[in-house]
Amino acid sequence: MLKSCSYCGRVHDIKHQCSSKPTRNSKVSKANRFRWTSAWQRKRKQVREDRDLHMCQVCIRELYDTQTKYNFDNIQVHHIIPLNDPEGWDKRLDENCLISLCYYHHSLAEDGEIPKEELLQIVREQEEKYSF
Repeated sequence: MLKSCSYCGRVHDIKHQCSSKPTRNSKVSKANRFRWTSAWQRKRKQVREDRDLHMCQVCIRELYDTQTKYNFDNIQVHHIIPLNDPEGWDKRLDENCLISLCYYHHSLAEDGEIPKEELLQIVREQEEKYSF
């Protein structure tokens, strides 16, 4: 039986595998799979809402070309120790290794332009301030 192919527009046998059919990339990294877990969703929400109060922790300290001190826009939670580091994977849900950053400062942190030690110091300050 013949069928019109939706990928290349030609007519093929129904059992034919068209070479124009896009293939799915089934190789999803371990880190990306983790980002979809409910454990990560809960921890990210906890850090962003409870400890960092929906604010970029670098902007609030007016570091690294801050434009707005009280920045609530596009806040993301950054893993200070990257997930692909062996040590980072073990600490992926450790609050002491997570920080809320705006998109701009998150990009700087990912590129290594904000030192890890400085980010860890900011986290320690936040933990002291909001520990009960």
